[in-house]
Amino acid sequence: MEEAPITSPGASFETPKVLFMMADYGHDPTETAVPYTAFKDAGYEIQFATENGKQPRCDKKMLEGFTQKLLGAKKQVVHLYKKMAVSEEMRNPLSWSEPDFTLDPFDLVVFPGGHEKGVRQIIESPIVHKLVVDYFPKTKRPSKKVVGAICHGVMVLAESKDADGKSVIRDCNTTALPAKFEQVAYWGTRAVLGDYYKTYGHGSENVEDSVKKVLANPSQFKANLNPGAFIVEDEKYNYISARYPGDTELFAEEIIKLFNSFHKIA
Repeated sequence: MEEAPITSPGASFETPKVLFMMADYGHDPTETAVPYTAFKDAGYEIQFATENGKQPRCDKKMLEGFTQKLLGAKKQVVHLYKKMAVSEEMRNPLSWSEPDFTLDPFDLVVFPGGHEKGVRQIIESPIVHKLVVDYFPKTKRPSKKVVGAICHGVMVLAESKDADGKSVIRDCNTTALPAKFEQVAYWGTRAVLGDYYKTYGHGSENVEDSVKKVLANPSQFKANLNPGAFIVEDEKYNYISARYPGDTELFAEEIIKLFNSFHKIA
């Protein structure tokens, strides 16, 4: 049994401020709703941001029809998503393209994944890249700022590069969608769904390869192929990454545990 965090009697701590950075459409509902619910239950203050302040919508195929039943969000997650979708936070997102927008006010910035092609809006955004290049170094320990990314969300970080062309996660240990997971999903559904499971289309690079090539050493990419929950927590930065929807509960739990650790007495 894990020991409970030890804090000083009567201590009070500021509520962590969380931001979900999203495209207008296409993120995975499990990778968004499960962490959102966990952080909400933990009492965190949550906001969303899209390019122009439009309410984000997650991938419809993962929420309804035969695709939902076959490969999409579980029934409980669909319920969580619907509850999240009508929340004040999601209905009134910030705009990450506003000239004075910054990530600095937030203690935790989350990048959900999703393979629907709409997520390219945030993966490719020079505005987001600039914001991340400014914010990510501020998570270097012993900082108390945190970044979390799941699946294709890691690609946003991989593509955020400084003036020397180095990705913000160049020196980090990380995971993302393993190539074998991506290939199984793609080839297993191609006859019915075409290139749906390839964000950049048939023949494009796997997420794993896209991330590996920006790392100082490919061994920094951790590609656990066990379907059980798995996350990677970097040692130098307060950066936690996960592979796919099956990791989301652990992902949220470990982030909450990290925030709790900031208040432990040595």
